Amino acid sequence: MIALIDYGSGNLNSVQKAFQHLGADICRISEPEKMAQAQAVVLPGVGAFDDCMAAIRRQKLDAPLLQFIKSGKPFLGICVGYQALFEGSQEFHSVEPGLGVFKGNVRRFNDHPSIKIPQIGWNSISILNPACPLYKGVTPGSYVYFVHSFYPVPEDAAIAATQTEYGDTFTSSVWRDNIFAVQFHPEKSQQVGLRILRNFLDLV
Repeated sequence: MIALIDYGSGNLNSVQKAFQHLGADICRISEPEKMAQAQAVVLPGVGAFDDCMAAIRRQKLDAPLLQFIKSGKPFLGICVGYQALFEGSQEFHSVEPGLGVFKGNVRRFNDHPSIKIPQIGWNSISILNPACPLYKGVTPGSYVYFVHSFYPVPEDAAIAATQTEYGDTFTSSVWRDNIFAVQFHPEKSQQVGLRILRNFLDLV
């Protein structure tokens, strides 16, 4: 069973449908005690960093999430679920700390005359670490779907799996051991996104 974390926010329907399309047994959970029973965990997210972290803590999901990650079983963070793995965010003078799995903070795109913020739409990913299991069979330069104004800046460059250019060059996904996290939305990225999700399922 794959646990899809339901903390009252996030694009759960499309994530759930994408995994079900691939034949996965995926179940929404909001109770902390159920997380340990899962073979993998997916943390989705849309909206503001503070809202996400406040909801996770209100439902007492933060400690079980950290415990699950330490278990070595596959974990996937999507969009704000990716940002939540870092120490904090600059968004709206954020006061909520992140989960702190990775060192680094979430920052806003710099203003550029050639771009609109937020980034909404398709953009390409440059694969920095071809050994990352998520990108098996994914062509470098493939396009995926983004909706965001902020992105994490990892202190450890070695965890960067892909990067993307949008005014700034930013780390669009990371990988360390059993932890995978992406700024884009694989569930909205058509065949490329389904391939990425299939690769995650193959790890379970």
